[in-house]
Amino acid sequence: MTFRIFSFIIEVSKNMKKKIISWRYYSVGKENYHVCINKLFMDNLRNLYLASAFVAVLAGCLTVISIITDRTLLVRAVICCASGIIALLLACFTYYRMQTAYMSNRFVYIITTIYYANVMWLGIYLSVWASPDKLATIFLCFLICALLMFINPPPFNLCLTMGAIIFFTVSTIYVKGLENRILDIINTVIAGVISLYFTWYIGKLRLGLELSTTMLEDERDSYFDQSIIDELTQLKNRRDFQQTFKRYLSSYRTSDNWLCVAILDIDFFKLYNDHYGHPGGDECLRSVGRVLNSLKDSHDVYAARVGGEEFALLWFEAETSHVDVVVSHLQKLIKELKIPHEKSKVSPHVSISMGVFIEQCGAPTDTQTMYDMADKALYNAKEGGRNCAVISGSTIEQYKITPQI
Repeated sequence: MTFRIFSFIIEVSKNMKKKIISWRYYSVGKENYHVCINKLFMDNLRNLYLASAFVAVLAGCLTVISIITDRTLLVRAVICCASGIIALLLACFTYYRMQTAYMSNRFVYIITTIYYANVMWLGIYLSVWASPDKLATIFLCFLICALLMFINPPPFNLCLTMGAIIFFTVSTIYVKGLENRILDIINTVIAGVISLYFTWYIGKLRLGLELSTTMLEDERDSYFDQSIIDELTQLKNRRDFQQTFKRYLSSYRTSDNWLCVAILDIDFFKLYNDHYGHPGGDECLRSVGRVLNSLKDSHDVYAARVGGEEFALLWFEAETSHVDVVVSHLQKLIKELKIPHEKSKVSPHVSISMGVFIEQCGAPTDTQTMYDMADKALYNAKEGGRNCAVISGSTIEQYKITPQI
């Protein structure tokens, strides 16, 4: 019997823990909750601007009405004016921060608290101190509406609402009569519960929507990456190369004078595959792929795998003489791999043959023509003994670069 009671207590505790976690993190999980809430805080900033602007206009109207209707209400006019000025300053500040830089979540909490305190203070004054003989209708409306525009953690909303209710209750007990006091406190508690529930429910739906959007975006990015990245070498594939080639041909900086396209392949790769097997061939391709990927950081060279052992490079140059630097650097990196190739007829290690075609930026040349010319240069490199690079261009004389010994 004791064991059953103990098991029941443990089970209830586990269920309560799940419910608390579900309430605190809106059923999306702690990690996903923090990711989503960070994205939504920029929305909070925009909503703070709109809400503060509205309160500033409302307080301004109340100030004018107080002055026009009864000049003895000068205190009310001053208080409404002060609240309006605070709201206006908040609106200007949040608008400025939206135009400049991201604001930390902690700071959004602070200015949200200032906005809420300003609204509650104005509502308490109008509903309690200025009208002790009337029910606190204005304060109830403010209490319900003040947080509906924001997506905040439930504990933060709870603290704000409880603080407003406690301050209102103390003010009511001190100022109002017994009949209005009891009704106001009951109505305020009900309004606080309504406010908390709707802000929690709206926040839960909003967070769920944000989470679904994030997951769909991640899934879309994953599918897009899979469609343009070669799985074996982690280089871009032929599809992405063709799109990038067109973009490079039409989009270049004023400092770029020459567009370079290179086609290269591994010398006697079929013999390498036959001798070392497909796993060895795959590892060789991976190694060459890593070298080509490193050119992005060192020389801003785009690399893609366009065939079995065939690769393509794209980059801009200010001077044609710098093409030799890029080609020689690549030959050096391939040589430093020291991948044994017993069946090669030109080197004891894996080597590459390369054809490079250089065209002046802005010239009326299409991508297919440039690719064919680079491919022709590659053919000449193979005919010229392999393990070398042949450089050609429409305005330069063809020449060959061999790796340094």
